[in-house]
Amino acid sequence: MKETKAATRYAKSVFDLALDRNNLDKVNADMKYIGEVCSKNPDFINLLNSPIVKSDKKVAIFNAIFKNNISEDSLAFLTLIAKKRRESYIEGIANEFGKLYDIHKGIQKAIVTTAIGIDDVLRKQVYEVIKKSSQSEIELIEKVDPSLIGGVVLRIGDQQIDSSIVRSIKKLKQRFSENPYIKEI
Repeated sequence: MKETKAATRYAKSVFDLALDRNNLDKVNADMKYIGEVCSKNPDFINLLNSPIVKSDKKVAIFNAIFKNNISEDSLAFLTLIAKKRRESYIEGIANEFGKLYDIHKGIQKAIVTTAIGIDDVLRKQVYEVIKKSSQSEIELIEKVDPSLIGGVVLRIGDQQIDSSIVRSIKKLKQRFSENPYIKEI
């Protein structure tokens, strides 16, 4: 909980600074990139969390990884975080920044989970249906989960529509176990 609060505070600070400097979109792209690097590289996270590796080494690693890929403001922020020994919060800061950006821009994430990937025509239809039911901009995130067997699970914010075959089978199983037509003697 403490890490989340600290990451939120740092993300809010970076967000406010980016808003003041009029480079919110660039910093958002930077934070997405930083978040991707963190989520795809568990060894990088272990390095960030290691008390053995000194701050100056971590700053050098940040420069090697991020210097040509993110803005100077974002790199300066990472350097500051490392010097303050808060580098273990970087992934959380990047995630929280993304949430703040989405709220500011009015973007809502819609997660579509299917058993197999969807094609461009179906993707466009799903997007249009979601867009009609929402007043905000939609970011469509696709996931594939073969355990669904078929159908689709749609999650927008805290609402979920589950029309997967697995869900239907579970409902049938529950209804058969509560069969009112069999008299008990």
